[in-house]
Amino acid sequence: MDGPIRVLHVVVNMNRGGAETLIMNLYRNIDRSKIQFDFLTCKEGVFDQEILDLGGKIHKIPYITDRGHFHYIKNLNQFFKVNKHYKIVHSHMDKMSGFVLEAAKKAGIQVRIAHSHNTQSEGGFAAKLYKEYAGINIGKSATHYLACSNSAAKWLFKSKANSSKLLKNGIDTEKFTFSKKIRDKIRNELGVEERLVLGNVGRFNHQKNHSFLIDIFSELNMVEPKAYLVLVGDGALRPDIEEKVKRLGLEDKVKFLGVRSDINSLLQAFDFFVFPSFHEGLPVTLIEAQGAGLPCLISENITKEVDMGINLVKFLPINKKNIWVEEIVGVLNKKVSRNIPHEALSQKGYDIKNTANFIHDFYMENAR
Repeated sequence: MDGPIRVLHVVVNMNRGGAETLIMNLYRNIDRSKIQFDFLTCKEGVFDQEILDLGGKIHKIPYITDRGHFHYIKNLNQFFKVNKHYKIVHSHMDKMSGFVLEAAKKAGIQVRIAHSHNTQSEGGFAAKLYKEYAGINIGKSATHYLACSNSAAKWLFKSKANSSKLLKNGIDTEKFTFSKKIRDKIRNELGVEERLVLGNVGRFNHQKNHSFLIDIFSELNMVEPKAYLVLVGDGALRPDIEEKVKRLGLEDKVKFLGVRSDINSLLQAFDFFVFPSFHEGLPVTLIEAQGAGLPCLISENITKEVDMGINLVKFLPINKKNIWVEEIVGVLNKKVSRNIPHEALSQKGYDIKNTANFIHDFYMENAR
């Protein structure tokens, strides 16, 4: 065989979302002398330069929202016609993977992987209907099915969920191990040295339910006036959340940090990770937070598979903010240790080395 197997990953862009973070974790830890990652994207992303530095190639076509359905399908078909040398196409587009894998099948690409990272589509009624239409093609065009959780597999693959394999959202566990030195440094930089700090990492979109998070924090502030809320990420709804914070008079106590590359350090500075999403597949950020020994208060809509079994996760209803506040106050009084068992995540299969070995063997076996 001449050179490494080149696997084409298909995403909208390579920004700091959960799926994209997993892909980059895999890319950094896989044996690149045997397997190389290339990418088909639609927009620039923050990981683009690192991908090029690691030896990957980045192809781009306009997305549906830029040029419309027929133009997108035409570009997909044309791309795979020209690039039929790929043995493996790995699509991370949830239901939209149907269009990607249908085009790859037409071009004769032998291994076509659909990967589920969620449990629900985003968007309004028309958008969800369109995605349902796209998703019909997954069963007809995919040769393999991967998912971050069993619930994510059942949502995207339906009757074929039993044919799927779990690819766990592994992290570099050593990077997230609790460090008081890093905690003190970051808290000093944020100006929250002696404060109670709640944190959240996620895109500002409907799924992440930031508005409810602000409601929780507003109520908490009445009983814990020294509390701060740190929000990491960006997105279309950020201006709306910023406006709500101002309206409630909390602008001095809520910090918007934008997109950050030092999530492992920021997690050390938090006292709680608060994550009231409407739905999730199995968020990488919740694995990272547990790796940092953080108490995690999360939506009961999130799969129980995310709990690493180290008594850090509490599932709560997203229609009763008072319960969240009571839980925060209750955990505060317990003074939970941040030092988790060293092998806690790796025993559950969430160390990136385990995940990278799994996907390496999976690609090698199916590319023969």
